[in-house]
Amino acid sequence: MGSPERELCPPPSEEDELTLPRASINKMIKELVPSVRVAFESRELILNCCTEFIHLISSEANDVCNQSNKKTINAEHVLTALDKLGFSDYTVEAEAVLRDCKAVAAKRRRQSTRLENLGIPEEELLRQQQELFAKAREEQAKQEQQQWLLLQQQGLIGPEGGPQSYVPPLIPNQDEEDDDYS
Repeated sequence: MGSPERELCPPPSEEDELTLPRASINKMIKELVPSVRVAFESRELILNCCTEFIHLISSEANDVCNQSNKKTINAEHVLTALDKLGFSDYTVEAEAVLRDCKAVAAKRRRQSTRLENLGIPEEELLRQQQELFAKAREEQAKQEQQQWLLLQQQGLIGPEGGPQSYVPPLIPNQDEEDDDYS
């Protein structure tokens, strides 16, 4: 017969691969009870309980979502799942966390605009952009001029800019040569 620890903390199987990171659980435990040592088996049990709780809430929230003919689980579905499963004591705290998350997301959206983060007025940025475009056009014109001069030096193009006409070398006709020596 197995030890009590094995019954509480069964070895992970292929089905149990979806778990919370142990480092995160250990960090939370240390933050919540810094002066208490927690045995390995207890940490594993807490990890398994947390994982099972998340599976339970997710499954119930999925059912609530399906009942309301939705395809995406939203916060209201999770809060309803907490109530249905008898965890209504947690809904107030969950709603507070939801408000905090929404506030952080809104703040990130406001801060995500690059123009605002640069601290440079939009008119100045447009002026700088136009200068860069003008420099790029000048560079391109210089490169085209250099290529044209190089092709002209190599004799591949004529002074008018068109291709140099090809004049084949004169080859004497053999019939004409025979006539001269008759």
